[in-house]
Order: sequence, then C-alpha cells, then structure tokens
Amino acid sequence: MKKYFTTVIPKGSSSQEKRIRILPTSDGSSPFVEVYFHEVQVDGKWVKLYDPRQEGKRSPLNEVKESLEATGLDSDKELSKTYRARKFYIVKVIDRENEQDGPKFWRFKHNSKGEGIFDKIFPIFKNRGDITDITKGRDITLSLSLTKSATGREYTQVSSILPEDPSPLSTDAEQLNAWVTDTLVWSDVYSKKPEEYLEMVANGETPKWDSTLNKWISSVHSESTISDDEEIDDPQIDEEPSDVDDLPF
Repeated sequence: MKKYFTTVIPKGSSSQEKRIRILPTSDGSSPFVEVYFHEVQVDGKWVKLYDPRQEGKRSPLNEVKESLEATGLDSDKELSKTYRARKFYIVKVIDRENEQDGPKFWRFKHNSKGEGIFDKIFPIFKNRGDITDITKGRDITLSLSLTKSATGREYTQVSSILPEDPSPLSTDAEQLNAWVTDTLVWSDVYSKKPEEYLEMVANGETPKWDSTLNKWISSVHSESTISDDEEIDDPQIDEEPSDVDDLPF
C-alpha cells in the first residue's frame, strides 16, 4: 500500500484533477513540515536525500559545499551551490480517490519565486479559514497538466488549487478517529539515509546494501551527480519514491 501521495499524471493523459484533504496536526501546529533534502543522482536514478544537519548531525554533502566555498574561487563558489540542501514541504493528507489507503504524505518543493504549491495553498487558509478542521474544513482540488521543460522533458505541473465547499473530514466516526489518531510520520515514508550512505554519495560513489554484512558498501565509482539546477522544474514526476530513494535503512 502506497503511503505517499503523488501528482504524477497517468501515461496517455495530458491533464487530471485530484482531490485531497489536508489532515490537522494533533497539537494544532501548522500541517506543513519544512524539511531539507539534497537532490542527487545515484546509480542513474534521481533521489532526494534528507539533510541530517537539521538534527544537528554531520552532513557530508554540506561539508563538500563548505569546502568549495572556502577556496575563494568563483568557480568553486558556483559549484558549491549544487551541493546545498533545498527546502521541501511535507503535509499529511487523505487522497479522496483512495480513502481506503488511509493517511498519506505529500512532499513538494519550496519555490523561491512564490509560485509553488505552498504558495497556492496558503491563500486558501488565509481567505477560507482552517481547511484542516475535521467538521467544517475543506477538500482541495488540484488541477494537473503535462508540460515540457526547456530541455524538452515532460513533467506534471500543478496549475491551480481550488477549495471545495465546507464538509466534514468523514461522516464515519470510526474512520474519522482512525485518520486523526494515525501515528504514521513522514520519516516512515521518506527514509533518512545514514551518514555512511551520504559519505559515499559525497565522494562520488554508489552505495549498495550488502545483506550479508548488513551495511551499506561502496560500489567503487558511480554516476552520482549533484543537481546543478537552481530551480529544477519541480516535476512531481520524480516525487514518487523509487526503490533507491525509499529503502528503510
């Protein structure tokens, strides 16, 4: 069962609508959790690696960034930008088309130009009130369309987000309770890789899980590549966790 929500449009379609309900937090805090990830290519696949610096832990990829900045060379300063962690938002939702799956997590990138998904949702809270309220909140409908980047790559764009009429989260008391008391957290879905994994990626190596040794080992040299795009088209087409991105180790 998939516990993540994605805006990927099915093959053969050029547009789609999806309806979700953002779940309230147990303590009344913001439903939007800010989390930083590095975007890298490991073994030919784009993945998002959690930046452990947020927890005060060592961050090998950030160390590379800082080492490059310290040289004083303009070329290294420019290169260092590709090693920085980027801000994402993670929110817990109910996918109305797949309610049987229960709560899911939706991860999307911050847009520095104020044109991202968060920037489309926040005004709804401001103008319509707390849309996460379990009795009088609102579902939101995402209008998705397929577009192309400057390089010709197709990706999904969330063109608009509109609020529905006020409605209860669920009319089934048992289901309602199960949803609001669900203990799943985002890190159960988007795994945090250990320091040794991040170290290998920072060194340009491919981490491989060795089930015999029960640890990550280096597959010598790799195709590990750091994203060098200041504003990567946030193709939610790459948001679906891959086998590499979502191993629970």
